[in-house]
Amino acid sequence: MTDMTNGTKPAIESPCIQVCVIDLETKLCIGCGRTGDEIAGWLSYSPDKRGEITSELSDRLTNLTRNKRRKGRARRRRRDVNI
Repeated sequence: MTDMTNGTKPAIESPCIQVCVIDLETKLCIGCGRTGDEIAGWLSYSPDKRGEITSELSDRLTNLTRNKRRKGRARRRRRDVNI
């Protein structure tokens, strides 16, 4: 597909928000919710495939944050408060 005004291809929209960290448990990016394979293949996917993935991202991110427990310092802060 070519943009007729200047002869260039239109940019492919991406859900990337420049927070590229893969959660080790779920294998999902904590910024956009895509898997590493989805991120790597994004440019080669059809618009329909990208749309299908994009429609799932909100639920993925909600589940990702809901299932995470605070670790480390949160436990230490509670202990320090109870002293």
